[in-house]
Amino acid sequence: MTPTITPRRTRALVLLFLAVIGVLLAGAGPASAHAALTGSDPAQGVVVDKAPTQVTLSFSEKVATSDDSLRVLDPKGKRVDTGKPANISGTSYAVQLKSGLPDGTYTVSWQVVSADSHPVAGAFTFSIGAPSLTTVSVSGDTAGGGVVGWLYGFGRYMSYAGFIVMVGGGAFVLACWRRGSGVRAVQRLVVSGWVALTSATLLLLLLRGSYTGSGKVGDVFDLSLLGQVLQTKTGAALVSRLLLLAAAALFIAVLFGAYDKREDDEKKDLTFGLAIGGTVVSAGLAASWAMAEHASTGLQPGIAMPVDVVHLLAVAAWLGGLTALLVALYRSPAPVEASAVRRFSTVAFGSVLALVATGVYQSWRQLGSWSAFTDTTYGQLLLAKIGLVALLVGIASISRRWTARLAGGAAVRPGETEESGETADDPAGREVASAQEEASEPEEAAEGAPRRKEPAAARAGAGSAKTASGAAGSASGAEGAHGSAASGDSEGSGDSAALDDSEGSGGLRAAGDVEADGGSSGSPADSRRAAQLARQRAAVDSARQKRERDADPDRFGLRRSVLAEAGVAVVLLAVTTVLTQTEPGRTEQEAKAATSSSSSSSSSSADSSSGAVTLTMPFDTGGTDGKGVVSVDLDPARVGGNEMHVYVTRTNGRGFDIPEVKVALTLEAKKIGPLPVTPDHVATGHWAADDVQIPMAGDWKVAVTVRTSDIDQVTVSKNAQIG
Repeated sequence: MTPTITPRRTRALVLLFLAVIGVLLAGAGPASAHAALTGSDPAQGVVVDKAPTQVTLSFSEKVATSDDSLRVLDPKGKRVDTGKPANISGTSYAVQLKSGLPDGTYTVSWQVVSADSHPVAGAFTFSIGAPSLTTVSVSGDTAGGGVVGWLYGFGRYMSYAGFIVMVGGGAFVLACWRRGSGVRAVQRLVVSGWVALTSATLLLLLLRGSYTGSGKVGDVFDLSLLGQVLQTKTGAALVSRLLLLAAAALFIAVLFGAYDKREDDEKKDLTFGLAIGGTVVSAGLAASWAMAEHASTGLQPGIAMPVDVVHLLAVAAWLGGLTALLVALYRSPAPVEASAVRRFSTVAFGSVLALVATGVYQSWRQLGSWSAFTDTTYGQLLLAKIGLVALLVGIASISRRWTARLAGGAAVRPGETEESGETADDPAGREVASAQEEASEPEEAAEGAPRRKEPAAARAGAGSAKTASGAAGSASGAEGAHGSAASGDSEGSGDSAALDDSEGSGGLRAAGDVEADGGSSGSPADSRRAAQLARQRAAVDSARQKRERDADPDRFGLRRSVLAEAGVAVVLLAVTTVLTQTEPGRTEQEAKAATSSSSSSSSSSADSSSGAVTLTMPFDTGGTDGKGVVSVDLDPARVGGNEMHVYVTRTNGRGFDIPEVKVALTLEAKKIGPLPVTPDHVATGHWAADDVQIPMAGDWKVAVTVRTSDIDQVTVSKNAQIG
């Protein structure tokens, strides 16, 4: 016998899903930076001879700054920067310093908002003259952490969930389940999705200022911060989402209000109009994410944003429709037709195809290389997401098999002929008909006042029990008995009224009214007995409906598989939420390459004293596969003959063979050069040259020209003290 999924088990599953969500959101911690620091001047840890006039930071993408985005602190913790940070070129930002700074160690602390809406912060030190002790502590400089960060992550999850449930539930009613009976359960689901999305959007709008700034709970209701948020791209996206939700509320009211009262011809026209309007509103809501997050920055944003909209709509149609189907299977008073399940299966299949196509493009755009799948946090989370999607598709295939079996068994109702629908000569049909006749006896007894009430009530219970037994014992499932019991009583029995009502309660009230009317002419005791009879009939009728649903193994198996799909979908949505807060793999690898370049640059003075110089420079020729890092080793870095080695690697650190590498040395102070050097190719990503002559000591500029194709090349350079 197939085990029954009890309310206790359902609650346990819900608690398990919530626990998984909590672990994932808590493990995400502060929002990972989507803009990375790729360089600075002065560099991290460097010791300069004289005080700089400004501090410059370079990022992997454009960022938003405020008055306190870039601070420079002296050894005592006092600010020595003046004015607001300015965008000096591209993705580089600078802040001016006070003149006459004394020697010592200075701390640069920065916090900005990346172009994809996520805050990023960090700090480093440099020294003037010589390093010194400093009282500045920057260990607590994090962005998007604490209680505000957790609440912001929870709000993001609820906004995604509300969007999926609202859009997917509405699409399920329009495209798959157009009947009026039983749709009320799905209506409550869609309305709850709208409420969740609206509430989460308002929460995000209030939290945004503190989330990207101080991170303090007390700043959540700061109206000045809210005003600043409304002037940002993210603030505009959230306000646009609220306006579209107002239109969505009207759409929901029409869908579940006037829709059921229309004639069939009017419903067809209204369905077409609702489908067009709903698609426009849903696409607009999806665009409120696309215009402010990952898709709006990086490579090909003009293509990435529409792709992201399609991706979100496909997710909503699949997972939101799945949730609506689950609610219909468990909460609808009338069984869900096999045709509705088949239509949803078709919609889900198309959604999966759209998800695969858009997901492949997004993965290429955010990762850039195969190694990023395993070498970056984003890639690892993406692998987990792919695994969950594969599991979900596997469970969905099981649901499709249950759907096929359900469709095959629902062609002819038990006890009816295919041509006329009349009762056939078989034991199951006779048993149902007999049960219906017996079920009508209590009503006849209730209508006559002189008749004994206690035996009538007893006979009503026995008759209803027989009806339920006949329904549960039908050869091919619950729906045949359900349909026969609903239509077989010509006297307007309570069972028929109960089954015809879309909410499963109106019929019970009708039965009670009949009993009350029948006993109104008698004593109050007769009225009480009639009411008791109606309550008994309601309890038996409810039990019969449950047995009818559980008696069909195909329908019960479908409910279990859909519940399993919904469970995986909850975890999948949590992983997706964390993924949107994680630095893309492509950006992470570029940041690592830039960090190694900065470290090599800051250590070049130490290498010079030991007789060798190493310069590392990232490059981007602008063409396909045009990004990488070039390193130049010069040994012993003195006047006279030197040995030069040039290494070219991809952003993931692997050797990179390119068509041409050229080096030029220039001593600009003495107007010497450029002196060309053409190294020989030695191995993959390695070139070398012997007896490279340096005519005199000085601050030499080492320029490297890298060509990655016939037309794509770039020259990068750095200075090194030689001799």
